[in-house]
Amino acid sequence: MKSTIFSVAAFAAVAAAAPAKNNLLAVRQAASAITDGDILNYALTLEHLEDKFYREVLDKFSESDFEGAGFPAPFYANLKTISKDESTHVSFLTAALKAAGVTPVEECTYDFGLTSVNMSIATASVLEGVGVSAYLGAAADIMSKNYLTAAGSILTVESRHSAYIRDALAQIPFASPFDAPLKYNEVYTLAAPFIKSCPSTNPPLPVKAFPMLTASPDNPKTVTSGTKITLLTDGYTVKAADGQSQIYAAFITVTGPVFTEATPVEGGFSLTVPTADEGMAPIAGQMYVVLTGCNTVVTDETTAAGPAVVEVTPS
Repeated sequence: MKSTIFSVAAFAAVAAAAPAKNNLLAVRQAASAITDGDILNYALTLEHLEDKFYREVLDKFSESDFEGAGFPAPFYANLKTISKDESTHVSFLTAALKAAGVTPVEECTYDFGLTSVNMSIATASVLEGVGVSAYLGAAADIMSKNYLTAAGSILTVESRHSAYIRDALAQIPFASPFDAPLKYNEVYTLAAPFIKSCPSTNPPLPVKAFPMLTASPDNPKTVTSGTKITLLTDGYTVKAADGQSQIYAAFITVTGPVFTEATPVEGGFSLTVPTADEGMAPIAGQMYVVLTGCNTVVTDETTAAGPAVVEVTPS
């Protein structure tokens, strides 16, 4: 397999050259100011993805399929309600953009790889968690108080979706007292693998995808602070510019990233899940981890890969 080497220090210059399949939406120069219209279209892009995902799941699997997979009858009915919620979010954001004179993005073409009920619901859990973190991360950039309130009302519903699905998967429904905010490019990096193409008429979004980072399927089934895990860099290698400086894994939290040293191994990096300092947001629940050459701050300029999604059970 051909491998690309990314220098951490030079990453900002080559980020746009990350795996091409992740760069499917038109990209605007990062220097452009992000407007409320951009943020609403960013949110609509995610809502389109969730809306289509649930519609495909419900089209592919029947209520009996869900019962056969161990999900009780009410779960299927509630999943239909979640699907309707996502469709309503799409309609609302589309109408808001049109009312503001902004062209709304249209639905893209997706590949969710729906092979089983259990895999589909595991994917739903990740998507809902990412949705919560996306709205949380964008909130501070919304200028209009009306838009901010509307986005907040969607965020709370996405959070309830997330807790309900996590509980159905026998995960702790609210594993942390805090949710983690994600930046635009971090969210797009997680969404992009599902997006195969988008209408050429869609307005460009101020986003780019970092190289994909995934948790190894060979990691322990239960991960807690102190657990050793592996993150995979499929098809590329991350190295410090000088070839010897330390690479770090940064766990993103609302009170700031928590860093731990990352050791190169075949196919990726090995690391130990850290513990947050007392009084800070804990490392628990659906966590997001990026690779970086910096151990003080996480920015688009210092991020080399990721985020990866890692489920951490509270200690």
